[in-house]
Amino acid sequence: MKVNRLELETVRELVEVSGKRVVEMGCGDGRFTYLYADDSAYVLGIDPQRGRIDEARRARPAALAEHVRFRVAETISPPRRPFDLALFSWSL
Repeated sequence: MKVNRLELETVRELVEVSGKRVVEMGCGDGRFTYLYADDSAYVLGIDPQRGRIDEARRARPAALAEHVRFRVAETISPPRRPFDLALFSWSL
């Protein structure tokens, strides 16, 4: 999973996730997810393609395993707690 420097700087400049619960729609392989996951309280990445979710899970650093989760869009239930921020990274 390759992320270029400009993409990283842009994400950090535009998205304030510090301590927030984030849901990311269309997370794909998690490339965007991992740009901000360190600073967030919890991240749920959702994508309709199981293969992309599998890629995201394989790429997940062990240090993020406790607060970054991925789900296939068709298999999710309504959240028990609300999210502070919704991102549509690769959905448009």
